[in-house]
Amino acid sequence: MVTIFEPKKEGIIGGLGQCGAVMVAADCFNQNQGSEVDRIYGGVTTGTNWKFLILEETTVYIDPIEYYIQDVDKILGILLQPFLPNVS
Repeated sequence: MVTIFEPKKEGIIGGLGQCGAVMVAADCFNQNQGSEVDRIYGGVTTGTNWKFLILEETTVYIDPIEYYIQDVDKILGILLQPFLPNVS
């Protein structure tokens, strides 16, 4: 599951809590439906700036890097990550 938020006045930092809360809610929904997943991915964007999150079990990890629109190749790579097969 991937969640992406566009915060209005709060900016990237203000959107992190909202995105994290929806990720936890999505995890609860999945558990109630008997469809648990290992990770839930999230992102917050202003349209030009991006920040990414991962929920694993009960911990939300926030990528310390803020990506900018000129890094479109990195942004697209991160957005595709949940859909790529796991390679161990």
